Amino acid sequence: MAANRPRAVFVTRETDYELLIAHHATRGQARFFLETRGQRLEDVEARHDRFHTVLGTARAAVPADWRQTLVSRADLNRFLFASDDVVVAVGQDGLVANVAKYLNGQPVLGVNPAPDLYDGVLVRIGVDKLARLLVASTAGDVGMEARTMVQAELGEGETLLALNEIFVGHRSHQSARYRIEAEGEAEDHSSSGLIVASGTGATGWARSIMEATHLELSLGREEHAVGFWVREPFPSIATATKLRAGKITEKPLFITSRMNDGGVIFADGIEQDFIAFDWGRQVRLSPASRVLRLVVDR
Repeated sequence: MAANRPRAVFVTRETDYELLIAHHATRGQARFFLETRGQRLEDVEARHDRFHTVLGTARAAVPADWRQTLVSRADLNRFLFASDDVVVAVGQDGLVANVAKYLNGQPVLGVNPAPDLYDGVLVRIGVDKLARLLVASTAGDVGMEARTMVQAELGEGETLLALNEIFVGHRSHQSARYRIEAEGEAEDHSSSGLIVASGTGATGWARSIMEATHLELSLGREEHAVGFWVREPFPSIATATKLRAGKITEKPLFITSRMNDGGVIFADGIEQDFIAFDWGRQVRLSPASRVLRLVVDR
């Protein structure tokens, strides 16, 4: 019976202090590095201590008869989530996006360790409410948002999921060349790449593109739809600019690479975790069947 106890999985990322020590090896060297730039190590340490105080309080909120474990963002691709896990992301909003693609229906509670630093769009749960919401989430007695995600599928069976957006383009500042097909129309493009964003992601990178281009799309956070926006398409004899933005619902968006090398597809801003998108490869982009189940305090 013990194996059936719920498990709380705490997801974190390194603090600035931990990253500094990892890079500079010692506290003294980290202090010297910061002081040469007019900064104080004590300020970074204070934020580090504050985070671990919140994390400790959050872990203490787990019921005594539950199991619990801790996983770093860097280890998510090697961690095996169980179907009955309850996931607690303690950190910035982006941490929820980082973990979302590894889940399949597990409830996620986002805890904001520093409300004066992080907006708390996805990490909304106060640590003082965590104990109640952990128990309620296993009983289905909580508010829950089913956040739509974006899915990219390649012909070879590779799949990429994103909570915010998927980027398709060139890894450098060179023009991305590809063929785009949407709603029965197709054209060749030379652009700075394109993004496909969910309703969650529409408040971030996609929002800045919409404001710059005035190509507004309305996307609900739980709407089974995603939007695409082409960045700086260039018109020429061989390339067009008509298909610049649109909503994807039932019919997917198809992109076929015309790049000999350097083409990439990546999710949620994690550029190093890319799929190569070289000449002739085709990607199918659509709303994912999988959603992020985000717990909210009603």
